[in-house]
Amino acid sequence: MKINKYIDHTILKATATEIDIKKLCTEAKENGFYSVCINSSYVKLASEELKGSDVKVCSVIGFPLGAMSKEAKIFEAVQCIKDGATEIDMVINIGFLKSGKYIEVEEEIRDIKKSIGKNILKVIIENCYLTNDEKIAMTEIVLRSGADFIKTSTGFGTGGATLEDLKLMKEIVKDKIEIKAAGGVKNVATALEFISAGATRLGTSSGVQLVTVGEMKEGEY
Repeated sequence: MKINKYIDHTILKATATEIDIKKLCTEAKENGFYSVCINSSYVKLASEELKGSDVKVCSVIGFPLGAMSKEAKIFEAVQCIKDGATEIDMVINIGFLKSGKYIEVEEEIRDIKKSIGKNILKVIIENCYLTNDEKIAMTEIVLRSGADFIKTSTGFGTGGATLEDLKLMKEIVKDKIEIKAAGGVKNVATALEFISAGATRLGTSSGVQLVTVGEMKEGEY
């Protein structure tokens, strides 16, 4: 598989305009990326721009802090699906996790997954804020919750994906759910390391640069 099929082509910055979203969608179609990953207000626009293509629409919810109520996250997720998204990347309530409210964290994931049915749910655990014990506990929670993916980072925290975290997560989830690496995936060497460690999806705003260099130097992976 070529590296382009690992990529969720991403723009989540606060200043993203409709022109930026249209450009993102054009690049995704031209490069055959797996999906575009955008904020929920642009899901309908992206769905229209990608109509007739194989590129999926992914939206983030509860982004980037995760501190919204469960009900707010569910509403946002359901609206995204109505607007044309088929994949949802949710941010966990990090404060709840750090308060030891593991049951509430797991219930939130379960309820969001239930609300979107067969559509894909990726759970962002924001590793940069977690201790090793919390990373392990959170990975086990995601594994039990019915989600489809665990995701390392929002890209808006103090750090992004690391090789060590990916290896830790992979050791726990094995092949039961998939892993998305996000935050800091800016060159082919890093992308290949993350894929080798078990990532099946890469969240990056550097997708065009990755495939341009990747096709010239690496071929198929």
